Amino acid sequence: MILRLPRLTIPALLFSATVFSAEKRVKMENLPPAVQKTVQDQSRGATIHGLSQEVENGKTLYEAELKVNGRNKDLLIAAAGSVLEIEEEVALDSVPAAAKGAIQKQAGKRQIVTVESVTKGRSVVAYEAKIKTAGKTSEVRVSPDGAPAKEP
Repeated sequence: MILRLPRLTIPALLFSATVFSAEKRVKMENLPPAVQKTVQDQSRGATIHGLSQEVENGKTLYEAELKVNGRNKDLLIAAAGSVLEIEEEVALDSVPAAAKGAIQKQAGKRQIVTVESVTKGRSVVAYEAKIKTAGKTSEVRVSPDGAPAKEP
């Protein structure tokens, strides 16, 4: 049996691959100088676990995966060196009561594996919790006031 795709399907698939490109691993020396400086400044006292580059909506972005005091911290950095977003592992007890309650309610009896704060600018805009059940991991995202938060 031969599967025939409409002629528009293949160009659409190629277009979506360019809009939503996967990230690729890079080395420090291959980062733009401004990004290198940001990574060096932000990683003081941390261990760098990985660096990657991705293109989102035509913009090249860089991600630095760090380990700080035993906790994960990921930075999303613009090509000009500005930090666009920080995802940082936090203790559930440090999360504001409304957000903590919403996470616990959505988790139910399932195990909360990790919780991360998501910071844009100078403000925490969301909390993401990884929840494990029957060997599968899912994610819950809530705003600091406990309302459901969508992925940007």
